[in-house]
Amino acid sequence: MAKKTKISKKVLNYLEKSGIDHEILEHKTVYTAIDAALTMRKKLEEIAKSLLVKADKDYYLVLLPADHNLDLDKLKKIISKAQQKDIKILKIPGEKIIENSLKVKAGAISAFGNLHKVPVIVESKLDKLKKAVFSTGSSNHSLELTVKDFIKLEKAVLGSFSKKKKVKVLKKKKKVVKKKKSSKKK
Repeated sequence: MAKKTKISKKVLNYLEKSGIDHEILEHKTVYTAIDAALTMRKKLEEIAKSLLVKADKDYYLVLLPADHNLDLDKLKKIISKAQQKDIKILKIPGEKIIENSLKVKAGAISAFGNLHKVPVIVESKLDKLKKAVFSTGSSNHSLELTVKDFIKLEKAVLGSFSKKKKVKVLKKKKKVVKKKKSSKKK
């Protein structure tokens, strides 16, 4: 059985100091937002997926619903407008770069950009929800809190930079068994 990771004291202290109501959700080990939704029996759109992006030389933490994909072109425009300068290169850095720049293990990014000293950008579709589930940086614990409180706490920039995932439901093919015609003559 995998060892359960705890929520970092840094995250817990940050939330306690903020005075924001939150619920700690303990669950089995998950590594993706989709797994988190399935494990906690939540809708995909209620899970805030956290991604780190690099815009030229600066990092940003972007949050979007788990049932959406990031649209880099739209995000580039939002960051350019927020920074009042044209962003030339926008990319998702590799795991080693994330580990080195944020001083966290791969896959252990919390949704709280202020703790990582990076600005936060939230997909406006999340803002339409009352509550969402956010990453704590632990694979066994998540936090549920109101989206409005999260945006206020993180001083997040809101914008529309994602598109709904196209999910294809694959139907099982029926096995067709062809009967061979008998070649025996009577």
